Amino acid sequence: MRRIQAGSALSAFGLGFTVPYLYVYVAQVRDLGATTAGVVLAVFAMAALVVLPFSGRAIDRRGPVPVLLVASGLAAVGAVGMGLASSVPAAVGAAALLGAGTAVLQPALATMIVWCSEPVGRTRAFALQFFLQNLGLGLGGLIGGQLVDVARPDSFLLLFSIEAVMFLVLAGVVGTVRMAGSPALQGARPAGGKGGGVRALLGHKAMVQLCVLGFVLFFACYGQFESGLAAYGTEAAGIAPSTLGIALAANTAVIVLAQFLVLKFVERRKRTRVIAAVGLIWAVAWIIAGYAGLGHGSQAMATAAFVSTYALFGLGEAMLSPTVAPLVADLAPESMVGSYNSAFALVKQLALAVGPAVGGPMGASLHGPYIVTFVLFSLLVTVLAVRLGKQLTPVQNQPSLAVRASRVVAQHQPEKETAAAA
Repeated sequence: MRRIQAGSALSAFGLGFTVPYLYVYVAQVRDLGATTAGVVLAVFAMAALVVLPFSGRAIDRRGPVPVLLVASGLAAVGAVGMGLASSVPAAVGAAALLGAGTAVLQPALATMIVWCSEPVGRTRAFALQFFLQNLGLGLGGLIGGQLVDVARPDSFLLLFSIEAVMFLVLAGVVGTVRMAGSPALQGARPAGGKGGGVRALLGHKAMVQLCVLGFVLFFACYGQFESGLAAYGTEAAGIAPSTLGIALAANTAVIVLAQFLVLKFVERRKRTRVIAAVGLIWAVAWIIAGYAGLGHGSQAMATAAFVSTYALFGLGEAMLSPTVAPLVADLAPESMVGSYNSAFALVKQLALAVGPAVGGPMGASLHGPYIVTFVLFSLLVTVLAVRLGKQLTPVQNQPSLAVRASRVVAQHQPEKETAAAA
């Protein structure tokens, strides 16, 4: 498990070097224009949508390690190709490889975590992964920002080369993990039938509801960070572009500082109640964002409110990381863990594609309707979470109940044995 978590953190560290600067690199450094940069970013996202429907079956059939090794190789080739790209076809091709490779890494890593953990410890394992990934992204972006120089294309080649090395290090670290099977899953859940795949997943009511909930979650939060909310902040609230970096830093800081404090609270609560609480927290965050752009306070108050919005989003993210991903794993039949993880990753990718397309124009021009819309979406998270809770077993909703039950059995077992002997 330590090797899996270390590899996950290193890959996030590599991504942090380049993702914030991809647009600037294509449009300005390589002088390919804003249109080409937009196409490259779109191809990066679309590649994920293309490969994710197939990656789940590959993980279930071949195992997560071989799939992750292939994905790491593709991502490394894509990173080097992007660093060397000086033409539109080269940039688009590299973006396709990079997007496809990085998209498969997450469901493969998630499946490995599931295979190496018991249901009770899975909450903490996914929380640690989220913490390390955010820490890696933040450090990568911070260091990358010190190395990059728009006037020197070679500085970007260095960044993409470091990213490629991190993907290869991930492959090397995870390649040493031996995973012959999934002892944590055997006998713990249905094995799944021969008619698995999409049909079986769509027939699983709880998983379908979780996917709908996941789409709303990612659409209302992650899909707005660098598009609609950023446009709203600069246009309606008059936030300086540099303040956006401070707001994102506040978001990451809250996640890093609060993750394990929040974990203690989450582990003792029903998962769906935690998700419902996140919806309420995010509704408050959007209301505060509304104050920043639509209120009549000073510019300093508007800036503070806007940064607070990102901080509250970070608190919600810290609460979601130990609840949503483990729940996907606990709902999956033994033979379909990879498919379930990939399906949920696909839902996330769709939300991240639709979110900016809807939120960007609204945030830039329809300020009032934008805030109202996403307050309502946040409240919808709460409603969907409460409905999902009715589809889950008590242990799926609150794994700590299994620990309590086992302790009760262990405490009373000697009494039963004594009575039998008498």
